[in-house]
Amino acid sequence: MTQDYIVKALAYNGEIRAYSSITTDTIQEAQTRHYTWPTASAALGRTMTATLMMGAMLKGDQKLTVTVDGDGPIGKIIADANAKGKVRGYVTNPQTHFPLNEAGKLDVRRAVGTQGAINVVKDVGMRDYYTGNSPIVSGELGEDFTYYFANSEQTPSSVGVGVLVNPDNSIKAAGGFIIQVMPGAKEETIDRLEAAIATMTPVSTLIDEGVTPEEMLTHILGEGNVEFLETIPAEFECQCGHDKFLNAMRGLGEAEIENMIKEDHGAEAECHFCRSKYQYTEDELQGLLNELKHQRG
Repeated sequence: MTQDYIVKALAYNGEIRAYSSITTDTIQEAQTRHYTWPTASAALGRTMTATLMMGAMLKGDQKLTVTVDGDGPIGKIIADANAKGKVRGYVTNPQTHFPLNEAGKLDVRRAVGTQGAINVVKDVGMRDYYTGNSPIVSGELGEDFTYYFANSEQTPSSVGVGVLVNPDNSIKAAGGFIIQVMPGAKEETIDRLEAAIATMTPVSTLIDEGVTPEEMLTHILGEGNVEFLETIPAEFECQCGHDKFLNAMRGLGEAEIENMIKEDHGAEAECHFCRSKYQYTEDELQGLLNELKHQRG
């Protein structure tokens, strides 16, 4: 199978900025780690794919976190990504599934809900984080991210994200695109873009048929109009670790840590993003407790 990646491009002499991706293996990794059922796989996969491409808009060590907080039974969908093609994500209720909707598609809207918000927090290396939010307008997620860009970032965009799930629950195909209209774009360019997007085959179907991210953008933007700038390998990657969780336990306070030592004789932590588990001995907890007491004086 083709390695997952994101492609960045410009079109129509810089009037259009575009991103496209194949994320099948990445979403499969998330499905395996969280054992998501098909509708949850589609919702998580669409969110992670959009977040991954939003990460590609960043630079250097910048990163962002996206939270889709709807009123549906899936709960929250949380994904974060960086500028280097690394993404991770999870859902509150991974075993969420419904019968196919009237169009014969996975009923992501029913899982996500139609009320709520998309929240985006960007760590761009400054003292203050950039935060943006936008209401959920559809629950299908592509439309919701499209609205987010127009409403919160004032960038007219079209977001298409899709996930196909096999009968055995594995991921058949996943990917997406983000097309953004830059200031000064001609009406003619926008009209051609809207017409192409309105008639295009669903993203997940294109990827399942072997269409590459480059070919997807060429299909939307027109042969000869696209200038490809960069290709970024993409993968599921979590930055958690034994020491990170131990350090985070400082926030529990001395009394809670003492209780863990006396009653549990240790501790276990599990990462929401990747389900990795970390064990902590009494000695490790006692060392942490001694540090806290020393700092308190």
